[in-house]
Amino acid sequence: MGRSAYTPRRIIAAYVSISVAFTLAASLIWAINTIFLIRLGGLTLFEVMLVNAIYTVGQMVFEVPTGVIADTIGRKASILLSIFTLIVSTLLYVATPRMGWGFAGFAVASAIIGLGYTFQTGAIDAWLVDALDACGYEPPKERVFAKGQIAGGVGMLVGSLLGGLLGQVNLALPYLVRAGLLAACAVVVAMLVRDQGFEPRPLRVSTFGAETRRIFDAGVRYGWRSPVIRPLLFVSAISSLFFLYGFYAWQPYVLGLLGRPDAVWLLGVVQAGFSAAGIVGAAAVGRLMGQGALRRDPAKVLEISTWANAALAVGIGLVGFFAREPGVVPAAAAITMWLAFGVMFGLYGPVRMGFINDHIPSSERATVLSLDAFFGDAGGAVGQPGLGWVSDRFSVQAAWVIGGGFVAATAPLYRAAGAAASRAAGRDRVAK
Repeated sequence: MGRSAYTPRRIIAAYVSISVAFTLAASLIWAINTIFLIRLGGLTLFEVMLVNAIYTVGQMVFEVPTGVIADTIGRKASILLSIFTLIVSTLLYVATPRMGWGFAGFAVASAIIGLGYTFQTGAIDAWLVDALDACGYEPPKERVFAKGQIAGGVGMLVGSLLGGLLGQVNLALPYLVRAGLLAACAVVVAMLVRDQGFEPRPLRVSTFGAETRRIFDAGVRYGWRSPVIRPLLFVSAISSLFFLYGFYAWQPYVLGLLGRPDAVWLLGVVQAGFSAAGIVGAAAVGRLMGQGALRRDPAKVLEISTWANAALAVGIGLVGFFAREPGVVPAAAAITMWLAFGVMFGLYGPVRMGFINDHIPSSERATVLSLDAFFGDAGGAVGQPGLGWVSDRFSVQAAWVIGGGFVAATAPLYRAAGAAASRAAGRDRVAK
């Protein structure tokens, strides 16, 4: 691909292709991961949440150092490091129950997964935005993020179904296939991605500390001190108290509501339905954000979708409280609300990415996005074991209701971010 041929159309096509390939590979284990840890790993639900919390703590520890890679050597190098690290950690998951390493083995694997995802955090989105800007792309980027989310939703749909079917045969199979598909994804990235609109800088061991401090300072300046970005950082922290717990606790919860702990295939089907729901939500972004007041105030869309997600989380928990006995009816009610949750997530994601990227300078894009992820990791590191303890001590449904309260608490923060963005836009108009 020649330099002149690196057009917005090709950049978007590459972004969509990577979204499909990466999410297809990653999602193979999402529907069955908790069941794998409980049945093959011998962990309790609380221990599962501790393992997941170690993953998020790993992300917290590595967010800034790995952000140095993306903002110096380049976004492409960071993405490839992410993929190779995830291959190693995925294979370690499979080896742990075979070798009898127990909780410690899963803890180490989860920390490595955290490292892998931090290499990717912000790097793909930073590459996309910088490359499009360098090519003079002017339309709203929410639509591009929506295309990526739709593509990722398709990958998740296929991956979830395939993972559920493979897991029904052997719970280790989705992990092995995932490692192979991640290797194929690395080939796709190597072929399609080129850093554009970004000037790489050499990185040496002697300068790594200075680069880390520089990037941390930039994150504080353009993230924490920004009246628009700061509320979004708190949103990431507070909402992640529940979101990661809810995603993984959903698997044994729905099987318990159905009264069929052996129906592993159902997890794949429901996760695929969640993906399809996300596609529907993402497809609505272009129409919803194309014209009118909502286009000028994306924070309002985020606030409304947050209230909806909070209500759905509480509703899913209440199903367990009111179900007199396991069966199809309570499981169907919870699944219906879970799919509605997926629609709102599909809508929420692209709008949030477009909103936050509009208020970050290009040179610090990966850094601020990593800072946002850091706050999310902090929330997940506390919320997963915390709500896992509530699940073991009281009930899973109680943890869902409490989690819904955390989500609701973030809605006013979106209102604050929107108000700050409006003030900043007013100042820009006056300056012009």
